[in-house]
Amino acid sequence: MEDGPTCDQDRLADLLQPVLARHGSDPLRLLQILRDVQDDLGYLPPAALTSIARAVGLPRARVEGVAGFYAFLHLVPAGRYRVLFSDNIIDRMLGSEELLDRLCNRLWIEPGKVSEDGLVSVDRTSCTGMGDQGPALLVNGRPLTRMSAERIDRLAELIRAQAPLEDWPAEYFAVEDNIRRRDVLLGTRWPAGEAIGAAIARGEEALLAEMSASNLRGRGGAGFTTHVKWESARRAPCREGSRARYVVCNADEGEPGTFKDRVLLTAHPDLLFDGMTVAALAIGACRGLVYLRGEYAYLLPELRATLEARRRSGLLGEAICGRPDFTFDIDIHLGAGAYVCGEETALLESLEGKRGVPRNRPPFPVSEGYLRQPTVVNNVETLCKAAVIAIRGGDWFAGLGTRQSTGSKLLSVSGDVDRPGIYEYPFGVPVNQVLKDCGASDAQAVQVSGPSGTCLARHEFSRRIAFEDVPTAGAIMVFAGHRDMFEVARNFAHFFAHESCGFCTPCRVGTALVARCMDKIANGHGSQYEINEIFRIHRLLHAASHCGLGQTACNALFDTLHKFRPAYERRLRSLDFEPGFDLDRALAAARQMTGRDDPAAHFEPTPAGGR
Repeated sequence: MEDGPTCDQDRLADLLQPVLARHGSDPLRLLQILRDVQDDLGYLPPAALTSIARAVGLPRARVEGVAGFYAFLHLVPAGRYRVLFSDNIIDRMLGSEELLDRLCNRLWIEPGKVSEDGLVSVDRTSCTGMGDQGPALLVNGRPLTRMSAERIDRLAELIRAQAPLEDWPAEYFAVEDNIRRRDVLLGTRWPAGEAIGAAIARGEEALLAEMSASNLRGRGGAGFTTHVKWESARRAPCREGSRARYVVCNADEGEPGTFKDRVLLTAHPDLLFDGMTVAALAIGACRGLVYLRGEYAYLLPELRATLEARRRSGLLGEAICGRPDFTFDIDIHLGAGAYVCGEETALLESLEGKRGVPRNRPPFPVSEGYLRQPTVVNNVETLCKAAVIAIRGGDWFAGLGTRQSTGSKLLSVSGDVDRPGIYEYPFGVPVNQVLKDCGASDAQAVQVSGPSGTCLARHEFSRRIAFEDVPTAGAIMVFAGHRDMFEVARNFAHFFAHESCGFCTPCRVGTALVARCMDKIANGHGSQYEINEIFRIHRLLHAASHCGLGQTACNALFDTLHKFRPAYERRLRSLDFEPGFDLDRALAAARQMTGRDDPAAHFEPTPAGGR
């Protein structure tokens, strides 16, 4: 198809040339190229996609397919000001929907639409990672926290005045760490490079032995043993005679209710980079990649400055810490709004400039990961803990927490609490201790590990945060007695329907059907039929989905149906099947236009006098 005259071709070429040069026209960096071009143009016009495809040597259909996959990339103009309200349930509890309506009313636009003058659009995004300081939103990718009616009114004025974001009040952009409880990781100062020096002094085999002794398990939720992953990658053969192995940091913290990695990236970036370098020494890697979620793009300048300082200090690059044969460097890639990229193989696909569709497994990343070479993928907290183990030793770490869950765990606590923020505890802490410390005096439910995790009712608060009891990636969302757990589960259902990558039919269709069932119940047309359908779809999704997104999509619904069933049943219109579409109600407009309300004008006869 011929491209339309979307922009001047000479101007387009002038804009594209430095972006392509900066990325070496590398197809592996396609997502980064698309992000940078959109930053310059405001969106990705057809002519730009054609030029990018030609420059990187890819079919245009593939380039457009990648651009269309990610929520933060736009194929049509989205306004000079792109406002995205966090749709996380915690932000909703803080009034985000009312604030969204207020802003739309002030700007005279509808949610999800662009204003007629092309100035602004207002919409929702799944989660901004600011659950401890909401209601939050993004404006052109930059987070604004602690929004209020007064701030929303001021936002509308600034947008109408077309004020650049640099002139907006600085306090609107303030992001706090909110560290409420410190333990062995957050309560200690870790000088940059200390972990690397300790690891080099131990040697690779001894380092792996310390990791084994520590029994460190992945902090991303799955809990896979870290030393097994590292040893597997170290021993896996490289392909095609290459010696390349890779260390990938999964900083795509997309689970609603989680924000611990954001704090580590802000407060302890050197510890993270030390951990990546220690992993590189252990497996023989020469390159590291950080996959940073798109919502955290504002962190990029500081992180890059930290990397540059480490290169100057001999902590990155060639001959690290004076060891001649140890070369390792780190690059940062930005995501663009795709929750599924938190799955490690989808993340690897995205790193390679593709759509973030999870791969079939096996093979696993430790044998065929980035560029089909042996790759270790760990999340931010895991790599920070690995650096600590390199310094203090595996036995010391194993002495913390429980036998099966060693060390400490960072918890992102939000919701109906007096003190939301980051709490670090040794593994094994009871849930009721966390609730006491954060000031949750009337909790009826705790959602652990986000929408894909476990919902605990009051009688379960004595359970402990540990892999052998209640595992978690880090999110603790608290709901007080006045909260409607049906609406909590309904928000989660829409989250998964929105975030499904669409690759496999069970997940693509199943998550949408579950969301529709929840909407039907909410609208007063639900019956026992919908309840049974949710259970049936849950079993189907768990058994047939391609990746963990679909397999865990109904976890919260399953839990709340068992533990808070009255929240569902009081909405049911009948115990029999109830159609979701009311034909008689749909004819109301036609009756009004014709001036008829007699029994013959109704789908079912009504008593004299209409209804």
